[in-house]
Amino acid sequence: MVVHPKHFDMSVKTDSELIERIEIALAEIRPYLESDGGDISLIDITPEMVVRVKLHGACQSCSVNQMTLTSGVEQTIKKYAPEVQSVQNIDD
Repeated sequence: MVVHPKHFDMSVKTDSELIERIEIALAEIRPYLESDGGDISLIDITPEMVVRVKLHGACQSCSVNQMTLTSGVEQTIKKYAPEVQSVQNIDD
């Protein structure tokens, strides 16, 4: 049986490429977070293109973590993955 290429599920490739671009963005911003005693990890990406992350260490309790999330993290992620709509922090 010959499967036409349009029948392949390209979402796996697309998802892995998107995750890779987001991880590159997080690697770019991570040194700034680490210098303040924090870190960040990618939790998941919703079908609506909302990236959910988890702030760690000092970033969790920082009074300006929402500003860091939108001004730093979201902006950097959108530089590498413009299709991302927003970034949300997941609290425990």
